[in-house]
Amino acid sequence: MTVFCPFHVSLSLRAVHGDPALLDAFLAQGLHPELGLDPVLMDAADPAWHRRIQGALAAAGVDVALHLPFFDLQPGAADALIREASKQRLMRAMDVARGYRPTHLVGHAAYDRFLYIRSYADWRDRAVQTWVEVLKSWPDHPPLHLENVHETDPGTVAGLALALRERLPESAGRIGVCFDIGHWHSFAGGHALRNFDVWAEALAPVLTHLHLHDNDGTFDQHLAPGTGTIPWPTVFAALNGSGLTPTVTFETHDPAQRRGIHPFLAAYADAFPFVPTTTP
Repeated sequence: MTVFCPFHVSLSLRAVHGDPALLDAFLAQGLHPELGLDPVLMDAADPAWHRRIQGALAAAGVDVALHLPFFDLQPGAADALIREASKQRLMRAMDVARGYRPTHLVGHAAYDRFLYIRSYADWRDRAVQTWVEVLKSWPDHPPLHLENVHETDPGTVAGLALALRERLPESAGRIGVCFDIGHWHSFAGGHALRNFDVWAEALAPVLTHLHLHDNDGTFDQHLAPGTGTIPWPTVFAALNGSGLTPTVTFETHDPAQRRGIHPFLAAYADAFPFVPTTTP
């Protein structure tokens, strides 16, 4: 039996740059990568290296997605110099991303409530302007999913996506939110608050992608889903109740954790539409 897998699995390009065998092992598993593109890798790898990786991925016939850089970036910063540096890094990343022909892009919303809790609207407007310029640098860009990380209010992330859709109506169907379930459970306090329904309802109008991984609620551990304490039946019930069918990336950063993906899919075979079909 062969399994068709309509999902992506995270793979760090910086890790591949350090150990090329990691890409071979990944592709040998028949997985589709969501490639992590960080600024350290961008400064270390030349165009020829990217072309080699792109060639290997094309030869393997996999669908490639790409996670844009996020280290130190503040697209909505009040400081114009920080905002400009963030924009320039993201625009350079878009140039690199084109060569990978990704099916989707993921970027961080990067709202910092400690800095901007009294000025969210101003932060949102600045972040929108940054993303407008970044996206206009690639007019026919693939879908962009803006991800929650440390945000504790889903409205801050949803509000950014909605405002960006309003500014770019021609691209509205390609702009949404990546709901990272592990970040909700750990950073947003979901483990204690048990408020997944609140997040699912708030994000529903713009929820287009999921990052799935697990943790015990104390930190962002990126375990295989089903091996931590995230209440997956609650997650799938809420998503199905909203009629949502987002695309999916499993963010199991440790290669050893990938072994838990297919048992998780089997355990929830009737739970959610992304579950792969099995064919002879």
